[in-house]
Amino acid sequence: MLKTDILNAPLLSALATLGHTDTVVIADCGLPIPAGPILIDLALVRGTPSFTDILEVLSRNLVIESSTLASEARGTGVLEICVEQGLNASFISHEQLKAHLPKAKVVVRTGEVTPYANVILHCGVDF
Repeated sequence: MLKTDILNAPLLSALATLGHTDTVVIADCGLPIPAGPILIDLALVRGTPSFTDILEVLSRNLVIESSTLASEARGTGVLEICVEQGLNASFISHEQLKAHLPKAKVVVRTGEVTPYANVILHCGVDF
């Protein structure tokens, strides 16, 4: 049995495929998800699970080199949540963020309803 706090088998399986420079997107429930990336849809009801819940779990279980937020997320509390998790964030427009989605390896959809509560996590290595 693995030593991880992640119980969702599809999420754990998708994370196991990640390598250096791959990207994982944590998406709010309204972000349009293109065909291509592995989609792990965890959304249950509005607000559950939250952006914070998923970011905390992924931050504990992934090597994250950097992150990218939409510049529109400033002032929504999303940046502060990322900083609390020790992420080094850069900014692009929301339209540019959506344009990066097809290149993501994994998209984790949350029940989050805060506008612009989306982040691209850039995977690093632990050596």
